[in-house]
Amino acid sequence: MTQPSGPRWQGGQRRIGLTGGIASGKSTVGRWLAEQGLPLLDADVYAREALAPGSPGAQAVLQRYGAAVQAAGSRREDAVLDRAALGRIVFHNPGERQWLERLVHPLVRSRFEAELQHRKSADAVVLIIPLLFEAGLESLCSEIWLVDCEPDTQLERLMERDQLPPADARARLAAQWPLERKRGLADVLIDNRGTTDALAVQLQRALAGGLSPSTSG
Repeated sequence: MTQPSGPRWQGGQRRIGLTGGIASGKSTVGRWLAEQGLPLLDADVYAREALAPGSPGAQAVLQRYGAAVQAAGSRREDAVLDRAALGRIVFHNPGERQWLERLVHPLVRSRFEAELQHRKSADAVVLIIPLLFEAGLESLCSEIWLVDCEPDTQLERLMERDQLPPADARARLAAQWPLERKRGLADVLIDNRGTTDALAVQLQRALAGGLSPSTSG
């Protein structure tokens, strides 16, 4: 494994950054960690909040794309975004995806910082961040776990989970760095190619053998 690229959190709290490609199994790992009593902070939840009805983020999206991304029956001032329509725009147009990321990523980072401050007395927390490396959020974490699997498996899971045609699923995968690029940047690799029991054994080992701030990056 190559040397992790970004600086890590150096405080006393253990902050596990959980990342991986889309449909690689992050939610499964997150549920297991929650069952062990660790608080979960989820970037996807914060991203949805950033585009909640009536929020400044939602209004910015509506101003850019108009009725094309406004859910039927909702009013402009508190409009619900049609996320499927928004996804079809941004996942097939890198420039539009970058615009949306520039809008959402700072809001997500601010939410993480606020939640981490709120939970500063916890011994350990888990930050679930699908775009951790892409968004440059390594410094929020004392260690980074990457949930790893094969690209073909990701594609199959994504198509089944979100009921997407192959072209749309591939566009979503292409919007993230491939797992091959992320492997050398992580501190811990979680192999999700096997059984549930095998995954649990890896997670127990990773949780028990946590990195100290002085050795994590």
